[in-house]
Amino acid sequence: MALLDGRKALVTGASRGIGADIARGLAAHGAAVAVAARSDEASPDPRLPGTIRTVAAEIQDAGGVAVPVPLDVRSPESIEQAVERTVAELGGIDILVNNAAVLVPGTLESVQERHIDLIWQLDLRGPVLLCKAAAPHMKQSGGDIINISSGAADAPGPGPYDDPRGGGQFYGMVKAGLERITQGMAMELQQYNIACNVLTLRYLIKTPGHWYALTTPDNPQTEFEEAEWMARASVWIAGQPPSYTGNIVDDRDMREELADL
Repeated sequence: MALLDGRKALVTGASRGIGADIARGLAAHGAAVAVAARSDEASPDPRLPGTIRTVAAEIQDAGGVAVPVPLDVRSPESIEQAVERTVAELGGIDILVNNAAVLVPGTLESVQERHIDLIWQLDLRGPVLLCKAAAPHMKQSGGDIINISSGAADAPGPGPYDDPRGGGQFYGMVKAGLERITQGMAMELQQYNIACNVLTLRYLIKTPGHWYALTTPDNPQTEFEEAEWMARASVWIAGQPPSYTGNIVDDRDMREELADL
């Protein structure tokens, strides 16, 4: 029997990169997976390979169970529809992985207001609303919420600073908020055996999202890296008892535990 047999998962940002690898990892260990993202059709940009349909098909071809679920994390209506579709097609939902995110450029002086709205809506409000929509379906039998964070959430501490230019503070702002709300939800939902944990990435994986920010369509970089350890860590977290909650997990600290997954 596989570790996650009978479990039903919704993974956001799963058309490529870290989200796709997490979806594949959960499915490989027995979970039925809703592969959710905006990318329902192939992009002409070579830096953005994959769609929810191609990832779901890969999982199915490998013997797993997966369904493509269109999802715009900025839209409350789309969030509700994605959760309901997951429940309808998979028979429930007891694992939610909030992976979809965007990093916006700029300093305090140069950042555009629309980019502040974008990162807030996609990286923080969206995951909170997904948790809100999924939690009622988990209350009867318990479940796992795994929110993906970043080393950018770590406060730089007091100055003076070697590099005073700043940068990355907007991404750090929302990821720090995501970590804080995850632990708050862990306290609130533990009575229902719903575990809420953070899986944080503090090292570089050359994903499509990474290369998209650094290259152009005319000079693309398509030598992508797999997020193998993030996938293994997600499986491990989902396989823990409900008492394992409120943790901020760095997969580098647990490579020994993950070696057999």
